[in-house]
Amino acid sequence: QVQIVESGGGLVQPGGSLRLSCAASGSIFSISTMAWYRQAPGKQREMVADITSGGSTSYADSVKGRFTISRDNAKNTVFLQMNSLKPEDTAVYYCYVHALSKGSAVWRDYWGQGTQVTVSS
Repeated sequence: QVQIVESGGGLVQPGGSLRLSCAASGSIFSISTMAWYRQAPGKQREMVADITSGGSTSYADSVKGRFTISRDNAKNTVFLQMNSLKPEDTAVYYCYVHALSKGSAVWRDYWGQGTQVTVSS
């Protein structure tokens, strides 16, 4: 099995910064895409940023130029650096990992439990 643990959320003032971390552990053979999603109250979950194993990235238009996704393949970890935060960035942020477990032939999607990010003065 694969476990996903996020950290780094919290309360920050508009214009501030936060860095989210997500570590995948367990019986992992390989990881392809890692990503961050978010879900605000009353809204659907949306992709914020993703990164392939080769380092290619993509971002939601709403966060381009403010957020940066990165990963450490050796540690099965993905990060989200969030700068110039706005109140509309307030949401629960979820880590997503597409991984192949040891002994399995099926790639699966794994999700973290979510971490709350609140941007407010």
